[in-house]
Amino acid sequence: MTVTATRPDTPAPAAGKGSDRARGERRLGLYLAAPSFIVMVLVTAYPLGYAIVLSLFNYRLTDPAGRSFVGLNNYLVILTDPVWWNDFATTFAITVVTVAVELVLGFGFAFVMLRIVRGRGPVRTAILIPYGIITVVSAFIWRYAFAIDSGFVNQWLGLGDFNWFGDRWSAIFVICLSEIWKTTPFISLLLLAGLVQVPEEMQEAAKVDGATAWQRLWKITLPSMKAAIMVALLFRTLDAWRIFDNPFVMTGGANNTETISFLAYRQNVSLVNLGMGSAVSVLLFLTVVAIAWIFVKGFKTDLSQVRGD
Repeated sequence: MTVTATRPDTPAPAAGKGSDRARGERRLGLYLAAPSFIVMVLVTAYPLGYAIVLSLFNYRLTDPAGRSFVGLNNYLVILTDPVWWNDFATTFAITVVTVAVELVLGFGFAFVMLRIVRGRGPVRTAILIPYGIITVVSAFIWRYAFAIDSGFVNQWLGLGDFNWFGDRWSAIFVICLSEIWKTTPFISLLLLAGLVQVPEEMQEAAKVDGATAWQRLWKITLPSMKAAIMVALLFRTLDAWRIFDNPFVMTGGANNTETISFLAYRQNVSLVNLGMGSAVSVLLFLTVVAIAWIFVKGFKTDLSQVRGD
Protein backbone atom coordinates (compact mmCIF):
# COMPACT_ATOMS: atom_id res chain seq x y z
CA MET A 1 0.00 0.00 0.00
CA THR A 2 1.36 3.38 -0.92
CA VAL A 3 0.82 6.31 1.37
CA THR A 4 1.25 9.84 0.08
CA ALA A 5 2.57 12.14 2.75
CA THR A 6 2.09 15.83 2.86
CA ARG A 7 5.27 17.85 2.90
CA PRO A 8 5.61 19.68 6.19
CA ASP A 9 7.01 22.76 4.47
CA THR A 10 3.91 23.16 2.29
CA PRO A 11 1.79 25.93 3.81
CA ALA A 12 -1.81 25.04 4.37
CA PRO A 13 -4.44 27.33 2.80
CA ALA A 14 -5.35 30.12 5.14
CA ALA A 15 -8.84 29.74 6.51
CA GLY A 16 -11.20 32.38 5.26
CA LYS A 17 -8.69 33.75 2.74
CA GLY A 18 -11.20 33.83 -0.06
CA SER A 19 -13.86 35.50 2.04
CA ASP A 20 -11.35 38.07 3.33
CA ARG A 21 -10.38 38.92 -0.22
CA ALA A 22 -14.02 39.27 -1.26
CA ARG A 23 -14.71 41.54 1.69
CA GLY A 24 -11.66 43.60 0.82
CA GLU A 25 -12.79 44.00 -2.78
CA ARG A 26 -16.26 45.05 -1.68
CA ARG A 27 -14.76 47.54 0.77
CA LEU A 28 -12.51 48.96 -1.95
CA GLY A 29 -15.50 49.25 -4.28
CA LEU A 30 -17.45 51.16 -1.63
CA TYR A 31 -14.52 53.52 -1.04
CA LEU A 32 -14.18 54.23 -4.76
CA ALA A 33 -17.92 54.73 -5.33
CA ALA A 34 -18.59 56.69 -2.13
CA PRO A 35 -17.59 60.18 -3.43
CA SER A 36 -19.79 59.91 -6.52
CA PHE A 37 -22.62 58.40 -4.50
CA ILE A 38 -22.49 61.21 -1.94
CA VAL A 39 -22.51 63.88 -4.67
CA MET A 40 -25.42 62.16 -6.43
CA VAL A 41 -27.42 61.96 -3.19
CA LEU A 42 -26.79 65.63 -2.42
CA VAL A 43 -27.70 66.71 -5.94
CA THR A 44 -30.96 64.72 -5.97
CA ALA A 45 -31.95 64.72 -2.31
CA TYR A 46 -31.87 68.48 -1.79
CA PRO A 47 -34.17 69.39 -4.72
CA LEU A 48 -36.54 66.57 -3.77
CA GLY A 49 -36.61 67.60 -0.12
CA TYR A 50 -37.11 71.25 -1.05
CA ALA A 51 -39.93 70.32 -3.43
CA ILE A 52 -41.64 68.38 -0.64
CA VAL A 53 -41.36 71.43 1.65
CA LEU A 54 -42.69 73.80 -1.02
CA SER A 55 -45.61 71.48 -1.73
CA LEU A 56 -46.89 72.17 1.79
CA PHE A 57 -47.18 75.91 1.16
CA ASN A 58 -49.38 78.23 -0.87
CA TYR A 59 -46.53 80.00 -2.63
CA ARG A 60 -46.50 82.06 -5.82
CA LEU A 61 -43.47 83.95 -7.08
CA THR A 62 -45.72 86.86 -8.00
CA ASP A 63 -46.76 87.15 -4.35
CA PRO A 64 -43.81 86.09 -2.16
CA ALA A 65 -45.19 87.90 0.86
CA GLY A 66 -48.40 85.84 0.70
CA ARG A 67 -46.63 82.56 1.34
CA SER A 68 -48.60 80.48 3.83
CA PHE A 69 -48.51 76.94 5.17
CA VAL A 70 -51.43 74.83 3.91
CA GLY A 71 -50.25 71.32 4.78
CA LEU A 72 -51.59 68.65 2.43
CA ASN A 73 -54.22 70.92 0.90
CA ASN A 74 -52.31 71.22 -2.39
CA TYR A 75 -52.37 67.45 -2.78
CA LEU A 76 -56.08 67.38 -1.98
CA VAL A 77 -56.79 70.04 -4.60
CA ILE A 78 -54.77 68.19 -7.25
CA LEU A 79 -56.24 64.74 -6.59
CA THR A 80 -59.81 66.08 -6.67
CA ASP A 81 -59.26 68.08 -9.87
CA PRO A 82 -60.35 66.45 -13.17
CA VAL A 83 -57.29 68.00 -14.85
CA TRP A 84 -54.98 65.71 -12.87
CA TRP A 85 -56.91 62.60 -13.79
CA ASN A 86 -57.17 63.62 -17.45
CA ASP A 87 -53.40 64.16 -17.57
CA PHE A 88 -52.92 60.88 -15.73
CA ALA A 89 -55.04 59.05 -18.31
CA THR A 90 -53.14 60.68 -21.19
CA THR A 91 -49.80 59.74 -19.67
CA PHE A 92 -51.01 56.20 -19.01
CA ALA A 93 -52.27 55.75 -22.58
CA ILE A 94 -49.04 57.01 -24.14
CA THR A 95 -46.94 54.85 -21.82
CA VAL A 96 -48.86 51.62 -22.42
CA VAL A 97 -49.03 52.00 -26.21
CA THR A 98 -45.43 53.07 -26.75
CA VAL A 99 -43.84 50.54 -24.39
CA ALA A 100 -45.91 47.64 -25.78
CA VAL A 101 -45.11 48.45 -29.42
CA GLU A 102 -41.46 49.17 -28.65
CA LEU A 103 -41.10 45.83 -26.87
CA VAL A 104 -42.28 43.93 -29.97
CA LEU A 105 -40.24 46.01 -32.40
CA GLY A 106 -37.26 45.93 -30.06
CA PHE A 107 -37.29 42.15 -30.09
CA GLY A 108 -37.33 42.17 -33.86
CA PHE A 109 -34.39 44.57 -34.11
CA ALA A 110 -32.49 42.69 -31.40
CA PHE A 111 -32.86 39.41 -33.31
CA VAL A 112 -31.69 41.09 -36.51
CA MET A 113 -28.64 42.62 -34.80
CA LEU A 114 -27.82 39.26 -33.20
CA ARG A 115 -28.25 37.00 -36.24
CA ILE A 116 -26.90 39.16 -39.03
CA VAL A 117 -23.34 38.30 -40.05
CA ARG A 118 -22.45 40.42 -43.07
CA GLY A 119 -22.81 44.17 -42.62
CA ARG A 120 -23.49 43.89 -38.90
CA GLY A 121 -21.88 47.25 -38.14
CA PRO A 122 -23.84 49.34 -40.69
CA VAL A 123 -27.11 47.60 -39.76
CA ARG A 124 -26.67 48.30 -36.05
CA THR A 125 -25.68 51.89 -36.78
CA ALA A 126 -28.77 52.42 -38.95
CA ILE A 127 -31.03 51.00 -36.24
CA LEU A 128 -29.52 53.27 -33.58
CA ILE A 129 -29.65 56.52 -35.58
CA PRO A 130 -33.08 57.68 -34.27
CA TYR A 131 -31.94 57.27 -30.66
CA GLY A 132 -29.00 59.60 -31.31
CA ILE A 133 -31.29 62.48 -32.32
CA ILE A 134 -32.18 64.98 -29.60
CA THR A 135 -35.80 64.50 -28.50
CA VAL A 136 -36.79 68.13 -29.12
CA VAL A 137 -35.36 67.99 -32.65
CA SER A 138 -37.20 64.72 -33.27
CA ALA A 139 -40.44 66.26 -32.01
CA PHE A 140 -40.12 69.22 -34.40
CA ILE A 141 -39.46 66.83 -37.30
CA TRP A 142 -42.63 64.87 -36.58
CA ARG A 143 -44.66 68.04 -36.04
CA TYR A 144 -43.69 69.43 -39.42
CA ALA A 145 -44.26 66.05 -41.08
CA PHE A 146 -47.88 65.96 -39.86
CA ALA A 147 -48.59 69.70 -40.17
CA ILE A 148 -51.45 70.84 -42.43
CA ASP A 149 -49.45 73.38 -44.43
CA SER A 150 -45.86 72.09 -44.43
CA GLY A 151 -46.38 68.38 -43.81
CA PHE A 152 -46.02 65.64 -46.37
CA VAL A 153 -47.94 62.89 -44.54
CA ASN A 154 -51.34 64.17 -45.65
CA GLN A 155 -50.12 64.35 -49.24
CA TRP A 156 -48.82 60.79 -49.16
CA LEU A 157 -51.99 59.46 -47.56
CA GLY A 158 -54.32 61.63 -49.61
CA LEU A 159 -55.98 63.15 -46.52
CA GLY A 160 -56.10 66.72 -47.80
CA ASP A 161 -56.20 69.24 -44.94
CA PHE A 162 -56.69 66.76 -42.12
CA ASN A 163 -55.49 68.31 -38.85
CA TRP A 164 -53.71 65.60 -36.89
CA PHE A 165 -53.24 67.90 -33.91
CA GLY A 166 -56.82 69.15 -33.87
CA ASP A 167 -58.18 66.05 -32.11
CA ARG A 168 -57.01 64.45 -28.89
CA TRP A 169 -56.57 60.88 -30.10
CA SER A 170 -55.04 61.69 -33.47
CA ALA A 171 -52.56 63.98 -31.71
CA ILE A 172 -51.75 61.26 -29.17
CA PHE A 173 -51.31 58.85 -32.09
CA VAL A 174 -48.64 61.12 -33.63
CA ILE A 175 -46.97 61.57 -30.22
CA CYS A 176 -46.85 57.80 -29.79
CA LEU A 177 -45.40 57.34 -33.27
CA SER A 178 -42.62 59.82 -32.56
CA GLU A 179 -41.85 58.14 -29.23
CA ILE A 180 -41.77 54.68 -30.79
CA TRP A 181 -39.51 55.82 -33.63
CA LYS A 182 -37.14 57.61 -31.22
CA THR A 183 -36.75 55.09 -28.39
CA THR A 184 -37.21 51.64 -29.95
CA PRO A 185 -33.42 51.45 -30.55
CA PHE A 186 -32.85 51.91 -26.81
CA ILE A 187 -35.05 49.01 -25.81
CA SER A 188 -33.60 46.86 -28.62
CA LEU A 189 -30.10 47.39 -27.21
CA LEU A 190 -31.19 46.19 -23.78
CA LEU A 191 -32.94 43.17 -25.28
CA LEU A 192 -29.89 42.40 -27.40
CA ALA A 193 -27.83 42.20 -24.19
CA GLY A 194 -30.31 39.60 -22.92
CA LEU A 195 -30.32 37.62 -26.17
CA VAL A 196 -26.55 37.30 -26.10
CA GLN A 197 -26.80 35.51 -22.75
CA VAL A 198 -29.28 32.87 -23.94
CA PRO A 199 -27.37 29.52 -23.94
CA GLU A 200 -26.89 28.35 -27.52
CA GLU A 201 -26.59 24.77 -26.28
CA MET A 202 -30.17 24.83 -25.06
CA GLN A 203 -31.36 26.13 -28.41
CA GLU A 204 -29.53 23.38 -30.27
CA ALA A 205 -30.85 20.70 -27.90
CA ALA A 206 -34.39 21.96 -28.41
CA LYS A 207 -33.95 21.82 -32.20
CA VAL A 208 -32.77 18.23 -31.93
CA ASP A 209 -35.85 17.41 -29.83
CA GLY A 210 -38.05 18.82 -32.58
CA ALA A 211 -39.10 22.11 -30.93
CA THR A 212 -40.43 24.74 -33.32
CA ALA A 213 -39.14 28.33 -33.45
CA TRP A 214 -42.13 29.57 -31.43
CA GLN A 215 -41.65 26.84 -28.82
CA ARG A 216 -37.99 27.72 -28.46
CA LEU A 217 -38.93 31.39 -28.11
CA TRP A 218 -41.50 30.82 -25.35
CA LYS A 219 -39.78 27.98 -23.51
CA ILE A 220 -36.11 28.93 -23.77
CA THR A 221 -35.39 32.42 -25.09
CA LEU A 222 -37.88 34.50 -23.08
CA PRO A 223 -37.35 32.71 -19.72
CA SER A 224 -33.57 32.95 -20.14
CA MET A 225 -33.68 36.72 -20.68
CA LYS A 226 -36.34 37.53 -18.09
CA ALA A 227 -34.04 39.88 -16.20
CA ALA A 228 -33.10 41.81 -19.37
CA ILE A 229 -36.77 42.14 -20.33
CA MET A 230 -37.59 43.48 -16.88
CA VAL A 231 -34.80 46.07 -17.05
CA ALA A 232 -35.81 47.15 -20.56
CA LEU A 233 -39.48 47.51 -19.60
CA LEU A 234 -38.66 49.27 -16.34
CA PHE A 235 -36.32 51.85 -17.84
CA ARG A 236 -38.55 52.53 -20.84
CA THR A 237 -41.75 52.71 -18.78
CA LEU A 238 -40.23 55.21 -16.35
CA ASP A 239 -38.97 57.29 -19.27
CA ALA A 240 -42.33 57.19 -21.05
CA TRP A 241 -44.20 58.06 -17.85
CA ARG A 242 -42.20 61.29 -17.61
CA ILE A 243 -42.82 62.30 -21.23
CA PHE A 244 -42.71 66.05 -21.79
CA ASP A 245 -40.85 67.10 -24.95
CA ASN A 246 -43.15 65.68 -27.62
CA PRO A 247 -46.47 67.00 -26.22
CA PHE A 248 -44.81 70.35 -25.49
CA VAL A 249 -43.48 70.78 -29.03
CA MET A 250 -46.34 69.20 -30.99
CA THR A 251 -49.49 70.35 -29.22
CA GLY A 252 -48.52 72.56 -26.30
CA GLY A 253 -50.91 70.49 -24.22
CA ALA A 254 -53.92 71.46 -26.30
CA ASN A 255 -56.89 69.15 -26.95
CA ASN A 256 -56.36 67.18 -23.73
CA THR A 257 -52.85 66.04 -24.66
CA GLU A 258 -51.23 67.41 -21.52
CA THR A 259 -49.17 64.90 -19.51
CA ILE A 260 -48.26 64.88 -15.81
CA SER A 261 -44.81 66.35 -16.48
CA PHE A 262 -46.43 69.04 -18.62
CA LEU A 263 -48.82 69.84 -15.77
CA ALA A 264 -45.88 70.25 -13.38
CA TYR A 265 -44.18 72.53 -15.89
CA ARG A 266 -47.30 74.63 -16.38
CA GLN A 267 -47.79 75.11 -12.66
CA ASN A 268 -44.14 75.88 -11.91
CA VAL A 269 -43.10 77.89 -14.95
CA SER A 270 -46.20 79.28 -16.66
CA LEU A 271 -48.27 80.01 -13.55
CA VAL A 272 -45.24 80.39 -11.19
CA ASN A 273 -47.30 78.53 -8.56
CA LEU A 274 -44.41 76.80 -6.83
CA GLY A 275 -46.56 75.25 -4.11
CA MET A 276 -48.97 73.53 -6.47
CA GLY A 277 -46.26 72.73 -9.02
CA SER A 278 -44.08 71.13 -6.35
CA ALA A 279 -47.03 69.01 -5.22
CA VAL A 280 -47.52 67.77 -8.80
CA SER A 281 -43.79 67.00 -9.04
CA VAL A 282 -43.88 65.05 -5.77
CA LEU A 283 -46.88 63.05 -6.98
CA LEU A 284 -45.05 62.34 -10.23
CA PHE A 285 -42.07 61.10 -8.24
CA LEU A 286 -44.28 58.87 -6.10
CA THR A 287 -45.90 57.32 -9.19
CA VAL A 288 -42.43 56.63 -10.61
CA VAL A 289 -41.41 54.89 -7.38
CA ALA A 290 -44.65 52.89 -7.42
CA ILE A 291 -44.07 51.79 -11.03
CA ALA A 292 -40.52 50.70 -10.24
CA TRP A 293 -41.71 48.74 -7.19
CA ILE A 294 -44.46 47.01 -9.19
CA PHE A 295 -42.01 45.94 -11.90
CA VAL A 296 -39.37 44.64 -9.49
CA LYS A 297 -41.89 42.75 -7.37
CA GLY A 298 -43.95 41.57 -10.32
CA PHE A 299 -41.09 40.06 -12.29
CA LYS A 300 -39.45 38.53 -9.19
CA THR A 301 -36.12 38.22 -10.93
CA ASP A 302 -32.53 38.64 -9.87
CA LEU A 303 -31.04 41.72 -11.50
CA SER A 304 -27.57 40.19 -11.28
CA GLN A 305 -28.60 37.98 -14.22
CA VAL A 306 -28.34 41.01 -16.46
CA ARG A 307 -24.62 41.23 -15.66
CA GLY A 308 -24.21 37.51 -16.22
CA ASP A 309 -23.32 36.78 -12.56
